[in-house]
Amino acid sequence: MSTRTPPRLPLYLAGAWTLLAIYGSLHPFVGWRDSGLSPLIFLTASWPRYYTGFDLTVNTLAYVPLGFLWATVLSTRLPRYAAFAVAALLGALLSGSLEIAQNFLPSRVPSNLDLAMNALGAFIGAAAGLRWGAHLLDGGRLHAWRERRFLGGVTGDHGLLLVALWLLTQLNPETFLFGNGNLRGLFGLPAALSFEAGRFIEMEMATVAAQTLAIALIGSRLARNHPVLLPLALLGAAMLVKSFALMLLMQGVQGFAWVTPGTLGGLAIGMVLWAGALKLPLGGRQVLAAMALMLATVLANLMPANPYLENTLRVWQQGHFLNFNGLTRLISSLWPFLALPWLMRLRNKK
Repeated sequence: MSTRTPPRLPLYLAGAWTLLAIYGSLHPFVGWRDSGLSPLIFLTASWPRYYTGFDLTVNTLAYVPLGFLWATVLSTRLPRYAAFAVAALLGALLSGSLEIAQNFLPSRVPSNLDLAMNALGAFIGAAAGLRWGAHLLDGGRLHAWRERRFLGGVTGDHGLLLVALWLLTQLNPETFLFGNGNLRGLFGLPAALSFEAGRFIEMEMATVAAQTLAIALIGSRLARNHPVLLPLALLGAAMLVKSFALMLLMQGVQGFAWVTPGTLGGLAIGMVLWAGALKLPLGGRQVLAAMALMLATVLANLMPANPYLENTLRVWQQGHFLNFNGLTRLISSLWPFLALPWLMRLRNKK
């Protein structure tokens, strides 16, 4: 077995996905109490009366990446089949522990069916990791492609993780496009400004423009080559994710509710500013990205509540996504505060 230090990106991804699974399963973390029942009683409960194929699929797919990533990580320390078994067992134990913890949350209902689907997803993911996980490791094709195309080392790994989290924030239907950094919801604060259509459009345009400039510059910095292609791909993927989330969560209606005059104008302005910023030296682009990110965050917190968005969300059948939405809301609120330290670490990177 090789003594070289394995790539850390799979470990970072596995850890991040585990934390996301924990948060999504226990959100909103309030009202903890002891019901007096055995925390294991759900294991022998009868088949749930109400369930959908969609919920079963989501519960399964949610644990596939977890099994895949942990099988990949563990394969650097254990024999392949042992890594597969431990990863599958880890997913089942994690799901079981979270279902037990849900006994103490009044807003959550532990389910043996959820546990079974999560365990199945971890098993499928671990099997896939056994077969294809090596591609993420040193000498694997995906690892070689990552080293060839993106900023190397731990800093590059962190940057790729940040980009993945940024794409995940676009699944939150409660924010306009690229509207990250709003802390009001986390602290229960009211809007700083009252809604006025003209002012809202202007603030939305400025926020989207600043966020577009920031993420495009971050993408350009991450790319070893093709500094234009990667940002364009990121922006396009984000719009697809946003449309998909709205269509999925709102059952096919309002899939393009994010397309507003302010959003389109902000995208156009941000792209023009980014094109001009590419002529700046490397240090100047990093400073500009940080400033744009701070401006977008300030504007997102000053933005008045949008009654159109609130009316649109009334058709949202949250169902099983109530807690998933809490997860995406948290990541959306904190993302700029994770990206800023990363940009500061880049100052000495070539």
